[in-house]
Amino acid sequence: MTTLITEANFGESGKRYLRAFSPGDDFYEALLDAHRGLSDEQSALLNARLILLLANHVGDLGVLREALRIARDEC
Repeated sequence: MTTLITEANFGESGKRYLRAFSPGDDFYEALLDAHRGLSDEQSALLNARLILLLANHVGDLGVLREALRIARDEC
């Protein structure tokens, strides 16, 4: 079975951070900025597109199935 990384795993090549959580904060800020000014429908579409783009980037169906299972179990 493939194991999904569920601990913070953010970073940017060549960039150093003072705090371990800073890259996650940077991503969260970018995500909020991407949604700023969008309607609820546009935000939902952005999320769907982002999920598909990232899923394609991951590419490993085992990892994607595990991510779906974990996300679903949290609902």
